[in-house]
Amino acid sequence: MNITKESNIGELVAQDYRTASVFKQNGIDFCCNGNRTIQEACDKSKIESEDLIAQLGASAYQTNGSSVNYNAWPLDLLADYIEKTHHRYVTAKIEEILPFLEKIVNVHGKNHPELAEIKQLFVDSAGELTSHMKKEELVLFPYIRKMEQTKQSVASLHPPFGTVQNPIRMMMHEHDNEGERFRKIAALSNDYTPPEDACNTYKVTFALLKEFEDDLHLHIHLENNILFPKSIALEEHLLTL
Repeated sequence: MNITKESNIGELVAQDYRTASVFKQNGIDFCCNGNRTIQEACDKSKIESEDLIAQLGASAYQTNGSSVNYNAWPLDLLADYIEKTHHRYVTAKIEEILPFLEKIVNVHGKNHPELAEIKQLFVDSAGELTSHMKKEELVLFPYIRKMEQTKQSVASLHPPFGTVQNPIRMMMHEHDNEGERFRKIAALSNDYTPPEDACNTYKVTFALLKEFEDDLHLHIHLENNILFPKSIALEEHLLTL
């Protein structure tokens, strides 16, 4: 994989997800803000681009048995995977995390007032993500599956919303909102580091929040950097037939 200062971050992670850990270690957002060059990201984060490129090159030699080439999957399979893996994860973890947040706010909120803000941010995120996922499951993903079927059967294509770019634009805007919300949660929680007086529930809650954010990064990456651009390209191809 040839990596230069002008390489697109989202495209690099789409080609090899092992590069995601390098961007994450350097505090570079590869999911919501993946549509940037390495140089642009380095300039903003005050990182030497040559150092980052060297780290990215080294990541290609790391073996990871769990590494999956999502970029090679057909779009209907990828949509199914996102829905059955990440959407179900979000729903299950919201139900698990909310009671924990309520408990630690009640017990530790006086000494750690930031917990109340973390809780409210997560409550807001839970509501928005639930609505967001329903729009994908009921509107966008069925259309993507239909496009894959159309590609096989050469049937006519009639986008119900003008073009797939319209719902994708909305979904990406909502991804940006959630990315920003979790950046605030990470900052308020000192990057999910429990204080010295934290009880076990406190520690578990922060660990769950970090896991939730990590999963959300992969979830958004799969959509922003692979599913969405490929869906736009497929629609453009089908409409020219």
